[in-house]
Amino acid sequence: MSVDVPATSPGRTLAGECLCGDVQYRVEDRFLYALNCHCSQCRKSTGSAFKPFGGIERTRFSVVKGREAILIFGEENGHDAHCQRCGSLLYSVVRDGHYVHVTLGTLIGEPSMRPTAHIFVGSKAAWYTITDELPQHQEFD
Repeated sequence: MSVDVPATSPGRTLAGECLCGDVQYRVEDRFLYALNCHCSQCRKSTGSAFKPFGGIERTRFSVVKGREAILIFGEENGHDAHCQRCGSLLYSVVRDGHYVHVTLGTLIGEPSMRPTAHIFVGSKAAWYTITDELPQHQEFD
């Protein structure tokens, strides 16, 4: 599956935070793609059937409160960032550290882009049935 990058226009800034509010971030509402990931790592990190996320350049994302409260799982150029107090998965740094996958459930406002596909459905939870009409991809390439 390839990701089509839509033309972006100057947008608004969205706020996001963890469950307890110790970590807060800002991200431009200029997501390049939004997907629902069903891989086993996303299921384990969220405790859910899949992780809805929006992908954006790392330079368009910033932590504005609680940087010291972030628990990093992984390496500098590829990791998940959780609140160390409440455990919320806030974002993942991906693609050699150049992009961030923001978990859409931690946004306070609504992003203008909605998930456009399901990825890694080849490893989705057997107990979950995808019921929408979005395209489904066995992996993500």
